[in-house]
Amino acid sequence: MATQPITIQVDESAARVYESASPEERRKLEALLSLQLLEAGAPGMPLRDLMRMIGQRAQERGLTEERLQELLADEPS
Repeated sequence: MATQPITIQVDESAARVYESASPEERRKLEALLSLQLLEAGAPGMPLRDLMRMIGQRAQERGLTEERLQELLADEPS
């Protein structure tokens, strides 16, 4: 998949999170942001189709069920 750099303004604390992240964590954050932007740009798409598209793109980027569970387990409560 081809990527293109963009510049966005974010909250200072969000910027610190990104700047302090490892390269692997940054790739994950970038993938999540990309999915969010795709979702925002798909008005009127049925939720089921949107969720299917997001799932397919996450899998294409290497997200497995096991890795998803690891990520969710790492999330603070």
